[in-house]
Amino acid sequence: MKRSTPINPLIFVAAGLSLLNLFACNSNENKEDVRVPYTVPDSLMKTLVIDTVKVTNITYAIKFNGAVDFNTDKVINIFPLISGTLQDISVMQGDQVKAGQVLGVIKSAEVANYNAALINAETNVRLTAKQLDQQRDLFKSGLASKVDITSAEVNYEQAIAARTAAQRILRINGNNPNGEYVIKSPIDGFIVQKNVTNSISIRTDNSAPMFTISNLKKIWVEANVYEENIGKVHEGDEAEVSTISYPDKVFKGKVDKLMNVLDPNSKVMKMKVVLDNPNFMLKPQMFATVTVNNTENEQAIAVSSSDLIFDHSQYYVIILKGPKDVQIRPVEVSSINGKLAYIKSGVSKGDRLIGSQAVLIYGSLNN
Repeated sequence: MKRSTPINPLIFVAAGLSLLNLFACNSNENKEDVRVPYTVPDSLMKTLVIDTVKVTNITYAIKFNGAVDFNTDKVINIFPLISGTLQDISVMQGDQVKAGQVLGVIKSAEVANYNAALINAETNVRLTAKQLDQQRDLFKSGLASKVDITSAEVNYEQAIAARTAAQRILRINGNNPNGEYVIKSPIDGFIVQKNVTNSISIRTDNSAPMFTISNLKKIWVEANVYEENIGKVHEGDEAEVSTISYPDKVFKGKVDKLMNVLDPNSKVMKMKVVLDNPNFMLKPQMFATVTVNNTENEQAIAVSSSDLIFDHSQYYVIILKGPKDVQIRPVEVSSINGKLAYIKSGVSKGDRLIGSQAVLIYGSLNN
């Protein structure tokens, strides 16, 4: 029987290593990344806001610090017309009042005297009327002259005039027959100042008003304009007002008046902005920020500020050329004015930019 030749075990080891290397190579080839271009899904494409890059005049937003104030054209100061003791005050500072509403009552000797004067004037009218009738009867009997009748007529007319004057004086002072002066609101508005209390004595020479009433449907905002910005604001400019109390709300108004003088201490010029006050949201003495847009003749490329993405200290936009052609583009921003951003470089007029879901698409493109 022929003896077989023994097989070297190294052959099996070499063959095993070759197979392992072959499987490893095939595995690496399968795991190799293949980059697929990003495609905007149709469902997302239908909802996207697409903005077009344009060229426009540069508008700078200039901000000023100010405070809400009364519209002094709609403010009524109520001063005492008579002396007396104040009673029955029915309102407090901040209360809303209607025209004709009673605010308080003044017990006054002056009003009592006006009532007495009216009573005397009415009595005198009746007396002079009877005297005139008597003189006319005597004249018919030959016992009175024409001069007597004329004199009686003059006395009667003077009594009528005195009664009219007494009636008007009493009407001016409240027309109250009980010796009281009733204080009423002349307009609809709010009690913005109250300088009196019950039981105090007041006089007509008081320098401070008893009540100050303002109609807060329109209010003013007084802002400080520093010297470097005086030439950049004009009467009639559109203005936007924001407050700490309503950080998400912007109130629209107009520059109504520039004072044209500088405060000697603060070195600022006062600017008055007039605006509507819906639901009386703005309160006098609130701090406010006034923004005035100043448009210059210089032009620049402009995009919507919502198109910008800020990442790693750099601004980017997403350019859309088609659902399968979406590009991230770095841009250099010169300034941002509210809803507009002015671009130095990175985009051209007519480029189409994604203005909504931009951060989502930016993340997908980076992945």
